[in-house]
Amino acid sequence: LVLGRIKFGPQGWSKKYPFNDGDLTICARVLCNYLNNSEHLGIQVPWPDIRYILGEIMYGGHITDRWDRRVCITYLTTLIQQELLNNATLAPNLKSPDASKMEYSGYQKFIEERFPPEQPQLFSLHPNAEIGFLTSQGTSIFGMIQRVSGSDATARSLDLAASAPIITRYKEQLPTNFDTADIRGRLKQEDYTPYIISSLQESDRMIVLITEINETLVELELGISGHLNISEGMEKLSDSLQLNLVHDSWQARAYPSLKPLASWFADLLLRIRQLVAWTSDRGGLLKSIWISGLFNAMAFLTAVMQVTARAENLPLDYMRNRTTFLNIRDPADLGSVPANGVHVHGLFMEGA
Repeated sequence: LVLGRIKFGPQGWSKKYPFNDGDLTICARVLCNYLNNSEHLGIQVPWPDIRYILGEIMYGGHITDRWDRRVCITYLTTLIQQELLNNATLAPNLKSPDASKMEYSGYQKFIEERFPPEQPQLFSLHPNAEIGFLTSQGTSIFGMIQRVSGSDATARSLDLAASAPIITRYKEQLPTNFDTADIRGRLKQEDYTPYIISSLQESDRMIVLITEINETLVELELGISGHLNISEGMEKLSDSLQLNLVHDSWQARAYPSLKPLASWFADLLLRIRQLVAWTSDRGGLLKSIWISGLFNAMAFLTAVMQVTARAENLPLDYMRNRTTFLNIRDPADLGSVPANGVHVHGLFMEGA
């Protein structure tokens, strides 16, 4: 169960924990010792102690996220109990055999013949959790096929010239007048609220990204035209443009994203559009913030707590963000900025 959830990505575990066979071996020995001692001494098996050792020390020693720890403890609470030895429900259509009527070889045969196929329900996940896994697997396979096809030296030299229309298209779409210097020049000292500061920080990071994209595209364009010598970096950028991949230098300055280049660039333009509208608003806040379109969403959430703490004259350490869902699909339908807090959109729930 613990290792099987890894393939479902963040829906299985929020982080990649170093679970290994050694954890399983040690836990099996601990469980065996407790069972043997209980039988030898004629006492009840201390199931709470076993759950604590397995969930808080052995496997729990790897886990740092509190929600992941809750998942692990829930598994143990459900499975590690007295009924485990006699017809306990382990998963849909799977019950544990009667331990008094089965030996080691019988358990092996039971696992080989009766164990259900590996599916999300086996891990207490929604069936849709497999969609993300299969999509990721398919993307990885096709990406590998794309990378290993057509990579001889002649094709590479021809590929450089084929990048020219792609460069032109992307350069035309990039904004040329996005600059925070003019924005800062219009602001007074008292205008620097946490929301304004957050918007400027986001804009500064976006300018760094836009500058990198523009400079590398211009450099490759000059290389193709013969004004500059072709470097290894230019060749890699050309390959990325034609393979629909985000270039490494762009990704290093950008936000986390797994999108291919075409949709990544369209997403970039939407993020820029929001920042232009946000920094143009003297109030420092839009009717609704596309929170997943920010470089650092936690900084914006901290700004919300700072504004609330100042308004209520309370310590920032006591502030916590609370979410209330509205029955509105389109942020444009919102009337205005809320009296307290902020409107945000762009949150997603996967595998449910």
